[in-house]
Amino acid sequence: MSPNFEPLKYWKESAQDTLDTSDRLFDSQKFHHSLFFLHLTLEKILKALYIYTKNESPPPIHDLVRLAEKCFDKIDESTKLELAEISTFNVSARYDDYKLQFYKKATKEYAQKWRGIGKRIFNQYLSQIK
Repeated sequence: MSPNFEPLKYWKESAQDTLDTSDRLFDSQKFHHSLFFLHLTLEKILKALYIYTKNESPPPIHDLVRLAEKCFDKIDESTKLELAEISTFNVSARYDDYKLQFYKKATKEYAQKWRGIGKRIFNQYLSQIK
């Protein structure tokens, strides 16, 4: 059975749009917001990959490790650790208790490093969707 291409197209295009937003926020030196959108980008491409591999609606979860585990039989440990760190950008950017802490952590150098990792993962997952 082939995947439903309408939701697949939506999630894929939405992921690419969100990555563009992350780029623009980084260029505006809004590093913590850029990282939040990086998380969202990976969440969306994983949901597209889920539709592509399972031919059903993706689960309503935001944890990137859990999403990846639902898409793949096996995930290497280093990718799991990277996805776990990027998942923290979702929580840290949303909740007041964590915002100041995350704002201080999200320096230009930190954001550059994690955006590089996130874009590598994004391109890897995107390439698996035909």
